[in-house]
Amino acid sequence: MKLLLDFLPILIFFAVYKYSGDLITATMVLIPATIAQVGLIYFLTKKIEKMALVTLFLVILLGGLTVLLNDGWFIMWKPTAVNWLFAIAFLGSHFIGKKPIIERILGHAISLSKQHWLQLSYTWSIFFVLSGILNLIVAYNFSEAVWVNFKLFGLLGLTFLFLVLQSIWISRNGSEPKPPNPEEH
Repeated sequence: MKLLLDFLPILIFFAVYKYSGDLITATMVLIPATIAQVGLIYFLTKKIEKMALVTLFLVILLGGLTVLLNDGWFIMWKPTAVNWLFAIAFLGSHFIGKKPIIERILGHAISLSKQHWLQLSYTWSIFFVLSGILNLIVAYNFSEAVWVNFKLFGLLGLTFLFLVLQSIWISRNGSEPKPPNPEEH
């Protein structure tokens, strides 16, 4: 259910674009769809993930500029802005706190050495930077329709492939965390 909710705004954006052929119209629908998505997730879970808030902020800011200025380039930059902000967060987490952000997110589910957590974090950072660059390459070198398809299928497909490869790497380099030993407390 949550996975569907996570992708609902982009699916609506894609459907409206395919129906109307107009990026501005699709963006006008994307903004309230994203607001509704975040609101519904909060209603159901009583929490909002930081990633969802960053995405919501950028949809409102860049989507709003797209609609107000009638210029699709602002919304085309959103995937790059999101990816690059995540890259900065992943890299910045090496200097803030004792663990990289990926370890904070996944540390309860898997156990990796310090070196492997750092490798995983750097790999995610590189993935986010490259995804942002690839988005711009497609946006600036192909038609708007190709970019819309790439945004849904290309970026999503690359992310899915990356997750599969990361899962394989983690399975070879990690283990399930050991349950806490009550005698140690």
